[in-house]
Amino acid sequence: MSFEIIIVLVTLAGMVAALIWDRMRPGMVLLSVVVVFLCIGILTPKEMLEGFSNRGMITVGMLFLVSEGIRQSGALGKLIKRLLPEGKTTVFKAQLRMLPPISFISAFLNNTPVVVIFAPIIQRWAKQVKLPATKFLIPLSYVTILGGMCTLIGTSTNLVVHGMILEAGYKGFTMFELGKVGIFIAIAGMIYLFLFSGKLLPSLREDKYMDEDAGPGNLQRVEAVLGSRFPGINKTLGDFNFTRHYGAIVKEVKSGGLQYTRDLDKVVLHEGDTLILWADDSFVPTWGESSVFLLLSNGSESEEPVSRSKRWFALGLLVFMIVGATVGELPLMKKTFPNIHLDMFFFVCITTIIMAWTKIFPPKKYTKYISWDILITIACAFAISKAMENSGFAALIAQYIIGLSRDIGPYALLAIIFIITNVFTELITNNAAAALSFPIALAVATQLEVDPTPFFVVICMAASASFSSPIGYQTNLIVQGIGSYKFTDFVKVGLPLNVIAFLISVFVIPLIWGF
Repeated sequence: MSFEIIIVLVTLAGMVAALIWDRMRPGMVLLSVVVVFLCIGILTPKEMLEGFSNRGMITVGMLFLVSEGIRQSGALGKLIKRLLPEGKTTVFKAQLRMLPPISFISAFLNNTPVVVIFAPIIQRWAKQVKLPATKFLIPLSYVTILGGMCTLIGTSTNLVVHGMILEAGYKGFTMFELGKVGIFIAIAGMIYLFLFSGKLLPSLREDKYMDEDAGPGNLQRVEAVLGSRFPGINKTLGDFNFTRHYGAIVKEVKSGGLQYTRDLDKVVLHEGDTLILWADDSFVPTWGESSVFLLLSNGSESEEPVSRSKRWFALGLLVFMIVGATVGELPLMKKTFPNIHLDMFFFVCITTIIMAWTKIFPPKKYTKYISWDILITIACAFAISKAMENSGFAALIAQYIIGLSRDIGPYALLAIIFIITNVFTELITNNAAAALSFPIALAVATQLEVDPTPFFVVICMAASASFSSPIGYQTNLIVQGIGSYKFTDFVKVGLPLNVIAFLISVFVIPLIWGF
């Protein structure tokens, strides 16, 4: 084992530990790792910076703006209200009506704004029809993940793997190629949720302030889910004076499935925690678009009315982007326009610029709507994969994996790659998991002299299948707080979903993409 391999092994182990410890944002953790590799000489400056100009990374950034445009158009809010049944209903009937359309929407939009818009509306609706919101919030998060597996733009992980494939010199994915297996996982996953989630999920847990919409004086109850940019992350409420910063009073903290109503000054705040506040009428309008909160809800409609023409125009642009990217991949279009790459990158750029100039989203505030930490994480993921390849670490791990399953064949290797990626995505982040798994999968395919495409697809499926813990996916964190879920709730409902995704991936992928 060479010196470079030892350095990469130790540094990656430190990276995983730092991501699990969660004392620093993932982007900064991965950037620190990349700088170490640069100092050792494993990466050149050019290799370090290549990820920042990768089409996949920039496409993710543009999609944040497209999703924000759709959100601000009001189209999603109108849609979910039509999906929710009026009057008396059951959990099964309500899930059957709302979950498939939500999954379809999330195949084309960023999952986080879908959950941010739908969760408080579903919460209010559940209260009106006297059903526990806890029966719907985890399924809401899960179906957005399932929908994201079905298209190239459904999740940033798919675009990251697509970018890595192009960097490695192979043909990337088309718009709906991943849907050949993703649709089976999505359908099986939703059937499972319809049949079992109502039984496995808890009923509404007691919340001291749940039924108190009005506080003392003119104050109202507000639920605030903390984002990664909240300045009090990893501080106690005693050290971080929330009232002085935001003019609201913290009455309860929901963290990790636990509810704190006493000794709040000693409670340490984390990303995804939900604070129950007493705040005045100006709080939600003032902080509604701030990136420090993932979600703000005061139990009433807070969005400004949007014209019908704006909603339809925004949806038309989304359809234009999807259809354009799909048709642009056809051989006839490539032959007709040989000098123009009519791919997703091309059409998402056009769509974003049109949305900005027509003020579908405020163009002066566009930087607020981009999750820069995710983009830095993605850019650094490319460099880390390159370092694993340059040092020989990926080839060494691949050789070890092949040795373990020499007598079993490629199916066993596909299963091992899935398990490795899926464990990483539950412990750290989905993009970091893809970065660690991709060079290993490529090395395995190279040493076996087989087509690497099945391994690339299985990484996409495994990195997205974050069901067993709330920390692997931001949407899980959001619903954990507002639903007062415990960690064990995600394990109980999500682990069978992981198994479903695993079995379908391992058996279906080789039938579609041969070795």
